Amino acid sequence: MFLEFLIEQWLLATALAVLLLMLFYHESRKAGRAVTPQQLSDLVNRQDALVLDVRDSNEFRKGHITASVNIPFKDLTKRISEISSHQQKPVVVICKMGQHAGAATKQLRASGFEQVYRLGGGLSEWTAASLPLVK
Repeated sequence: MFLEFLIEQWLLATALAVLLLMLFYHESRKAGRAVTPQQLSDLVNRQDALVLDVRDSNEFRKGHITASVNIPFKDLTKRISEISSHQQKPVVVICKMGQHAGAATKQLRASGFEQVYRLGGGLSEWTAASLPLVK
């Protein structure tokens, strides 16, 4: 019955599919460009990128990427001045699985940061690639 409805309403179904694709594309663009763990390493090694970890302090202490700076997402607005010297450099935002990194990249761009990226998949992707963490 549902299939019959879709066939009869193919124009409506097509418009809905296009709308969903456009929404997904728009939201992914707002969240900032995602980088892979390898691209993150390249940005740090070649362009002296700042790695900003927005997980809470307890999670950060359990393990984090070498030389990353921890500013929990909930504190980012009031502590953004701590990293203002990096506005002209690449900044890669990291969270646990990628959900807070997108919002953090938006905040950084609104505050004048020019090259802001997020680690796709968050720290989970980093550890899945068997890359090291500092404890």
